[in-house]
Amino acid sequence: MPLHASRRVPAGRVPDPLADRPTLRRAQQPADLRRLPTAELPVLCAEIRQLLIETVAATGGHLGPNLGIVELTVALHRVFDSPREPILFDVGHQAYVHKILTGRAAAFASLRREGGLSGYPNRAESEHDWLENSHASVALSYADGLAKAYELAGDPRPVTVVVGDGALTGGLCWEALNNIAGSDRPVIVVLNDNGRSYEPTVGGFGALLGGPAAADPLRALGFEAIGPVDGHDVPALERALQRARAYGRPCVVHCITRKGNGYGPARERVQDLMHQTPPFEVASGASLVPARRWTDVLASHLVTIGERRPDVVAVTAAMRHPTGLAAFADRFPGRCFDVGIAEQHAVASAAGMAMGGHHPVVALYATFANRAFDQVLMDLALHRLPATLVLDRAGLTGEDGPSHHGMWDLALLGGVPGVRIAAPRDAWTLCEELDEAVEVADGPTVVRFPKAAVGPSVPAVRRIRDVDVLAEPHQGPVDVLLVAVGAVAETCCRAAGHLAGAGLTVRVVDPRWVVPVSDAMISAALESSLVVTVEDGVVSGGAGTRLAERLRAEGIDLRVRHVGLPNRFVTHGSVPSLAAAAGLSPEAIADRVAEWSCDLGVGVALPVTSNSARRRWRALSLHR
Repeated sequence: MPLHASRRVPAGRVPDPLADRPTLRRAQQPADLRRLPTAELPVLCAEIRQLLIETVAATGGHLGPNLGIVELTVALHRVFDSPREPILFDVGHQAYVHKILTGRAAAFASLRREGGLSGYPNRAESEHDWLENSHASVALSYADGLAKAYELAGDPRPVTVVVGDGALTGGLCWEALNNIAGSDRPVIVVLNDNGRSYEPTVGGFGALLGGPAAADPLRALGFEAIGPVDGHDVPALERALQRARAYGRPCVVHCITRKGNGYGPARERVQDLMHQTPPFEVASGASLVPARRWTDVLASHLVTIGERRPDVVAVTAAMRHPTGLAAFADRFPGRCFDVGIAEQHAVASAAGMAMGGHHPVVALYATFANRAFDQVLMDLALHRLPATLVLDRAGLTGEDGPSHHGMWDLALLGGVPGVRIAAPRDAWTLCEELDEAVEVADGPTVVRFPKAAVGPSVPAVRRIRDVDVLAEPHQGPVDVLLVAVGAVAETCCRAAGHLAGAGLTVRVVDPRWVVPVSDAMISAALESSLVVTVEDGVVSGGAGTRLAERLRAEGIDLRVRHVGLPNRFVTHGSVPSLAAAAGLSPEAIADRVAEWSCDLGVGVALPVTSNSARRRWRALSLHR
C-alpha cells in the first residue's frame, strides 16, 4: 500500500491500527524491536509514519515533530533498556512514536480521545513514560535528579533526554546542563536538531542549529560530543548512541532531523511543518476545521491597534502563528519579537520595553503564563509598568490534556497587586477590551480567551457603568444574579432560561473586567438574594472568590456560590464533554442554582431537572 493511501473502513467500525502493518505488529515492545533484523527497520519506520499520518488526520495533534523522530526513537529503544534506563522527551509532544513502540500501537487510534491515549507521555499509561509535564525545557532537570538518585543507590544507569523543537532556548535547560556537566554521571543528551520550535528557532543558539557547531556550547561545558549524525539513518544512530552509552559520563549526541519527514503536505507547509494540526484530509493535508477562532480575532484586531499606536509592540515565546501574532509581525516586522521558548524572559524583556516607553503585548497560552508568574509580579506589577498579557487557550483546552488546560490563570494572576484582568465573552468584546487594556498606563493588564471557534455574539441588554447586563426579567431586585466570566456567557444565558421556566427571576451579567471587582458589580450584587459566579477556571482563588472577598470587605452579607473547575488536574477529552463533567453545561448550572435557591429559601420555584432538589423544594413548601 502506498505510504499515504487511505484505507477504506466500513462505517461504524474503528480501524485496526496494526492491519496491513506486519512489521509493526512484531515490534510492539522494545524487546521485540531489539530482535528485529536491521534490514526490516526501513519497513517498520514506513509503517509507523503511515500510522502517524492516518491517526493524527482523524484526531488532530502534533504530526510534524513525530514524523521527524521516527528513526531516532527506533534507535533509542534498540540501544537503551527502557523503562529501566529512562528515556525522557523534551518536549513531550514528540513522544507518539515512543508510545507506538512501548505497547500502545493497538490503541493508537484512540489518541487524544476521551478515555484513550494522551497526546503526551502519561505515567498512568505505561511504565516507559517518566514525565507528564509537557512544558518545554524541564526534562534535563529531571534527568539530573534521576542520575543523582541512581548514583546514591549505587546503580549509575544511563539516563537519556531527547531535547528538541527549540527546547534549548529555555533557560531552565541551561541551569540543568550546568549541573550535569559538572558531574561524571551518565546523562546522555540527544539533541534532536530540526531547527524549529513551531517556527525556525531564534537567537544565538538557533543560529548554530543544522550545522556541526550546534553541540559546541555543550562541549564547552564539558560534555563529550558525538555528531552530527543523520537522524533518519537508524544504523548510524545506533552506533552513535552506543558510543555515548560507553562513555559513562555526560555526553551529547547531535542528530540532524527533518520535521514533517516523509509526508509531502507537512514539508510544504513552511509556516510550521504541521507542528500541531486539527483533523485534516490525508491526501492534501487540508484542515477539516476551517471555523474562525478567537485567535484569528486577536490577530486581526492587534494589527488595527498597531496602526494607530506606534508604541505598541508584540512579544511571542516561539509561537507567532499559534498565538495570533503572525499578522502583526508581517505588518510591523521591527515591532514583533520572538524570544524562543522562554516565557519568563518574554515578560521580563517586556518590562524593559515598557520602561523604554513602549506598550508590549505578550501573547502566551494561558498554561505557559504560569511559568512567568514571578516576572508579572515582581517585574511588571512592582514597577507599575504598562504591558498587556494576551492569554490564548484559557479554560479547558480539550484534547491536549492536564498540562495544557488554562485553568489557573485567574487564580494565579488575580492576586497580583494592581493587575487588571478582562474576560471577553465574544469577538466584539475581545476587541473592545483589548483596546481598553492597551490604554492602561499604570500597570499590567491581562486579556484571556478560550481555545475554540468564535461563537455567536452575546449582546448586552444594557450597560451599568462597567458591567454588561445580558439577560433579565425586569429592572430592580431579582432572586439570582448569575455572573458570567468570559466565554461562559452564552451558557449562563441558556441556564437562566431554564431557571426562568422554573419560576426564579434571574439576571445574567458580564463583569467584563473581573479583576479588580468593580463598584458596579457590587451594586448589581446588592439587587439579588443569591449571587452565583460561573467561570472556566478553578474556583479556588478564581474570579468568583475575588467577588466574594470584596463583598465581605465592604461588610455586605450576601449569599455567594461558585460554579467552576475543581482544583485538580483534568484529563483530556472534548471541551463540551469535559465542561459537562465539571458542571458547566446550561442544565447543570441551572440545577446547581435551583438547589442552592432551595437550600437558602430563595424564590418559590421548583428546580429544573434535579430530582434531589425537587424533593427538597417540595419538603420545604409543606412548611410555608
